[in-house]
Amino acid sequence: MKSVLVADSISETGLKMLRQHAQVDVRTGLKPDELAAIIGNYEALLVRSQTQVTAAVIAAGNKLQVIGRAGVGVDNIDIDAATGRGIVVVNAPTGNTISAAEHTIGLIFALARHIPQADASLKSGAWKRSQFMGSEIRGKTLGIIGLGNIGSEVAKRARGLEMSVMAYDPFLSEERAQQLQVELAPLDRLLSEADFITLHVPMTASTKGIISAKELATMKPTARIINTARGGLIDVDALAKAVREKKLAGAAVDVFTEEPITKSILFETEGIIVTPHLGASTTEAQARAAVDVVKQVIDVFNGQTARYAVNAPFISAEGLPVLAPYVRVATTLGHLVSQLTDGQMKEVKIVYEGDISNYDTTALKSIVLGGLLEQISEDRVNLVNANLIACQRGISVVEQKEPTCENYTNLLTVEVTTSSGTIAAAATIMRSQTHIVRINNHWIDIVPGGYFLFSDHLDRPGLIGAAGKITGDADINISYMQLSRLKPRGKALMVLALDEPLSQAQQQQLLALPSVYTAKLVKL
Repeated sequence: MKSVLVADSISETGLKMLRQHAQVDVRTGLKPDELAAIIGNYEALLVRSQTQVTAAVIAAGNKLQVIGRAGVGVDNIDIDAATGRGIVVVNAPTGNTISAAEHTIGLIFALARHIPQADASLKSGAWKRSQFMGSEIRGKTLGIIGLGNIGSEVAKRARGLEMSVMAYDPFLSEERAQQLQVELAPLDRLLSEADFITLHVPMTASTKGIISAKELATMKPTARIINTARGGLIDVDALAKAVREKKLAGAAVDVFTEEPITKSILFETEGIIVTPHLGASTTEAQARAAVDVVKQVIDVFNGQTARYAVNAPFISAEGLPVLAPYVRVATTLGHLVSQLTDGQMKEVKIVYEGDISNYDTTALKSIVLGGLLEQISEDRVNLVNANLIACQRGISVVEQKEPTCENYTNLLTVEVTTSSGTIAAAATIMRSQTHIVRINNHWIDIVPGGYFLFSDHLDRPGLIGAAGKITGDADINISYMQLSRLKPRGKALMVLALDEPLSQAQQQQLLALPSVYTAKLVKL
């Protein structure tokens, strides 16, 4: 039988199932060096959030086939190190969905009726009924930032409470929002109109600090905000200040940038409810997470595909020489188009031209979708779940293969249609590097790396100089520039490769120039 080390406490329900298929040792509280000293004896390692599965631990796991995380996040596992050694990493992204949604609703009620404060007051010996005047939930507007698995479940429960629900999620189709009976809205409008605001997005470069002092200032003084998603999404100092100064009616926070934590400005602020990361802390959620991850470990042992593998997709040995170089191309195109699009996403079309069209391109498709969705999806997009996540968000995915390519040996094109229009980008491999060669109808040639400004404009004398003056005044160097026009004095695209990013104010200066239609900063 295979041997499995369980390094963190998981539900006995999962352990009972696992013991039917493997020898199971439960040893919790191991330090990294202690774990590294014994991991070589096991084919599988199961953890939750406490154990750090470092590159050194993985290197010592000579027999490891699979690492399982009985929960959502895999921040405590070195994914790259595991992938490099051919070790499958699996998690349980849906096990805590209902529990987290219910905890969010519970915190909404606690905020509306001052339940924790009233409890503490009465237990201290004071009867201060008049101080805890609350408000009804019914008829209020709930603003949800992020309509993934948990956000969608919160929306369902809020509708049952007769709340109006609006949401901000650019990567959700309008059709899917209609199915959920949710009104899609820009973030600024949601913040200014909602009575309760709840966050359900992952921690990424684009969501870190998504609620700062600026965003808090746009909220109604009667509004309340809830964070059961990730620490770091809200500026806690600004949040505490807003509540203290009565510019916000209250807040509830379940997650923190560092955990465990026993001291925080939030703990000292009246009107803010805090809980010690209880979103997934239910018997049912822990059992589901354990069972989900155990089933996948058993599947890996049996040579089957794990449902929620978070590693890079598999490419066959036959297709590896041709497709492997295009993994980076696919990732780059996903990231690029994600940053260029506006509006609600409807359809993703992926076109393979040249030799790559003769192979199974499922892996490239999942990588493209991963690049598109990784900034907003709480699930890591992989070979198994790529279509599922797109489907859950109401996004249709179309693939097209052309055995010949007019300009290149191979060309990969990603075209995204949103409520605001269509953006297409194409890239290939030249001289062992990824080259972006087309944006919509404009042929260009840029090598990803750093910051780029993409600007649609009308070709006219003086525009390039005016753009250069703005970057020059900002003391930002242009390393190189690409310009493509459809005809003289016609529509054109300018791409500036920048050493540093332009600020929002500087981008607005560009947009203020005559005949400039768009100015989008992209990091690749």
